[in-house]
Amino acid sequence: MAVYGGIDLHSNNAVLALVDAEGGVLFQKRYPNELGLILEGLAPFRGELDSVVVESTYNWYWLVDGLMAAGIDVRLCNPAKADRYDGLKYADDYSDARWLAEMCRLGILPEGYIYPRAERAVRDLLRRRSHLVRLRTALVLSNQNLVARNTGERLKGNVVKGLDWEAVEHYLPEPNLGLAVRANVAVVERLNEQITLLEAEAKRQARLKPGFKHLKTVAGIGEILALTIMLETGDIQRFARPGQYASYCRCVKSERRSNDKKKGDGHRKAGNKYLAWAFVEAAHFAVRYHAPVQRFYQRKRARTNGIVAIKAVANKLARASFYVMRDGVPFDMERAF
Repeated sequence: MAVYGGIDLHSNNAVLALVDAEGGVLFQKRYPNELGLILEGLAPFRGELDSVVVESTYNWYWLVDGLMAAGIDVRLCNPAKADRYDGLKYADDYSDARWLAEMCRLGILPEGYIYPRAERAVRDLLRRRSHLVRLRTALVLSNQNLVARNTGERLKGNVVKGLDWEAVEHYLPEPNLGLAVRANVAVVERLNEQITLLEAEAKRQARLKPGFKHLKTVAGIGEILALTIMLETGDIQRFARPGQYASYCRCVKSERRSNDKKKGDGHRKAGNKYLAWAFVEAAHFAVRYHAPVQRFYQRKRARTNGIVAIKAVANKLARASFYVMRDGVPFDMERAF
């Protein structure tokens, strides 16, 4: 008799439910987030246990890794695609755990990707780097706005990035304003040091795999962005079409349409936010340094706004990168733009 398990995972506890091949409930219990206790709950059913489904929450690493190390077949559920019937009168953590097991039993489980544990740490290192880069950008823009608000002069980005103490005194002689900008400059300098440190460590530990080496031929993508895209993408074969990959990268519209009419918005945050950031970064570099991309951007910008135009470039780059990674071929500017 096959047994199917579901675990509804929370920040400090997990609800385990087990069902048989007919959907009958065999066992259900709430545990604190301790791997040993959860394994004890599974132990009496290990001989018949087919698989255990864990919901993809922010803290699933420890549980999935521990279950897999114990030799259990683990499935990761994509919660965005596992909605239950909204008309249910009553639902709780136990019914949610049973539903996870039921989806596996019925063969309708929307599975998420379990990223290889060996590569996860370097990927998270680059995620931290991207976070620090965004913080640095926010501080630079803050200084730029502060100068513009008080002097009417709009400094270029490179000038703002290079502000030193003397330059701050020149633009903002008022002591309090100068102190505010100097505080940002000091933090930016510290962030630069940490970003450089993280980049060096990521380059030391990670190398582009054979199937990803041509990523650096894509317009706007350098070594760090190529590593980020490779590590965030994982197995490119899990995407059947370029549109699926671009959607995962948050580079397409999020809307529901029927009979050529818009019926509502979809889940805008579905997908990988780090890939979304990486391709937008690549789009900015591509527009700056590649004439065909710049012409495409300007045509889009003439019909809409700059944000939508950059996202259109990012969409093009994501689709092109799909073929570059899947087929192991260099980027073709003419075909892409």
